[in-house]
This record gives sequence, structure tokens and C-alpha cells, in this order.
Amino acid sequence: MLNSILAIAGKPGLYKLVSQAKNMLIVEAVSESKKRMPIYASDKVISLGDIAMYTDAEEVSLASVLDALKNKENAAVCSLDYKKASAEELHQFMGEVLPNYDRDRVHTSDIKKLIQWYNLLISNGINEFAEEKTEAQSAE
Repeated sequence: MLNSILAIAGKPGLYKLVSQAKNMLIVEAVSESKKRMPIYASDKVISLGDIAMYTDAEEVSLASVLDALKNKENAAVCSLDYKKASAEELHQFMGEVLPNYDRDRVHTSDIKKLIQWYNLLISNGINEFAEEKTEAQSAE
């Protein structure tokens, strides 16, 4: 699911991939506006499925972190207001969600972005973050 959700540098919010053309992508805002727009090859685009978060041992996929956040918040919008919370409160909150996150490499801005994306996805009905297993994977 997260592979079709995109973050675009310089544009606020998240976007859902609608279609692909020769030199561009057609995306739709995940927010209430559902506005569609073209994104060109010169734009920096990353799929949420390709993002991972640093931990003390290894990197953890964003889907796993979002699932942990969903479990903590009971699939509701985050109770912590990331705009008003102090850096200490944000890091304490992140420690509750992902206890072994790397406190040196995960910045306060990363935690704010995580909460912002989580709230946007949940408030727009996207609450399944883990990838569905293919038949080949489930047969193993």
C-alpha cells in the first residue's frame, strides 16, 4: 500500500500515484482536496515504501513504524500535537513507539514528519501500512 503513496520534495502532504506517462507521473493529493497534478522527472519523489527509520541494530521499514504508531494510538489520529510538543516530548513519544530507535540519527524533524504523515493517512482512511504478502511468500 505504501509503495503507491509518494512524498514529493517541496510540496506539502502526501500523494497517491494515479498514472504514469512518458516523462511524468500523475498524482492525487491524499488530503481532502484530492487535487491531481503532474510530477516531472526533475522533481524529487520518494515512495513511503522505500523509507526506513534508523534503530540501534538495523533499519526498520516505515510501514512497521506506522503500524507500531497505529497500535499505540488505537488506529486514531495521534494524541500528541507535534506542532506544540517540545523536542524532549517528541523523542519520549518516539521511544514509546519504537523503543530502540537511534537517538543520534533520528532527528526531531523526522519524528514530526512521521506524526504528520501518520495523521494524514489515518484521517483519509488509509490505515493498512504493512504490505500484503504474495502467495509465494505465504507458501514458504
